[in-house]
Amino acid sequence: MAAVLRGSRFLVGRCSKHVDFAFVSARSMASKTPVGFVGLGNMGNPMAKNLLNHGYPVIATDVFPESCKELQELGAQIVDNPGEVADKADRIITMLPSSPNVIDVYTGPNGILKKVKKGSLLIDSSTIDPSVSKEMAAAAEKMGAVFMDAPVSGGVGAASSGKLTFMVGGAEVEFTAAKELLTCMGANVVYCGQVGTGQAAKICNNMLLAIGMIGTSETMNLGIRLGLDPKLLAKILNMSSGRCWSSDTYNPVPGVMEGVPSGNNYQGGFGTQLMAKDLGLAQNTATNTKTPVPLGSLAHQMYRMMCARGYANKDFSSVFQFLREEEEEEGQGQGQ
Repeated sequence: MAAVLRGSRFLVGRCSKHVDFAFVSARSMASKTPVGFVGLGNMGNPMAKNLLNHGYPVIATDVFPESCKELQELGAQIVDNPGEVADKADRIITMLPSSPNVIDVYTGPNGILKKVKKGSLLIDSSTIDPSVSKEMAAAAEKMGAVFMDAPVSGGVGAASSGKLTFMVGGAEVEFTAAKELLTCMGANVVYCGQVGTGQAAKICNNMLLAIGMIGTSETMNLGIRLGLDPKLLAKILNMSSGRCWSSDTYNPVPGVMEGVPSGNNYQGGFGTQLMAKDLGLAQNTATNTKTPVPLGSLAHQMYRMMCARGYANKDFSSVFQFLREEEEEEGQGQGQ
């Protein structure tokens, strides 16, 4: 307790800004008070469930009411819009598809900032443009609230098992309060720096993930064409220097692994459209910083092509299927 009081005195000294940090940090002593959650999609739903499993009352909403039914049956309180969530909870997590969704949820007519309480902690786990995170942080500060960006890595499986990695950007003095909630949903919670740095880390990770998935898919396809059994090839890769997450945890070839989208016609998981969006963010930031990312650019082009060819709603590992279909079409063309 003494340490908490020392921290509180330190924070009181920081109150020359709009946000009353001492008020916010008192939440770390509030423990199991209600937590708001906005966005109950493939990732948000299991994340909110893990908060319930850890004893936190959850007040939630989603633009699609049917997405709320399962959580409501588990005991969550469902409300009509993000503003109502902010009216009932002073710790809120958002998990949304894109920058425009985040802007609307926070600043729209029924947005969080319309009814946010002074001292509220707002944690956004969406993957968006770092500049939008900074805009939302500034808007929240004007209302006396704290905004932190905390995008995640690990996919739906890690969200369900509570083993996500959170990359957190924001005021360092608020990291402990944020970590209290995030550790209920993740195995790793890493402080990256000021607002926007969490997004920067996530964008870099997803660019590498896309490149790695394409490389794994090309490699598996080549091995199969050379007569190798895909399970055997995956086993060899995973005990060799080519091993990566896409080969040993999320293999894109149907039948190689159980419990991954490739074994379920690429349903669920992380959508191709979302990967294309994240790669677009990487391209924008690379352009703004004059950073050469040739493989990232090619990956972006490929995932955009996939979206145009009917893969938008399939898991991003369906790039393997896309390559196979491209190969079949080329073969048919040569036979004509």
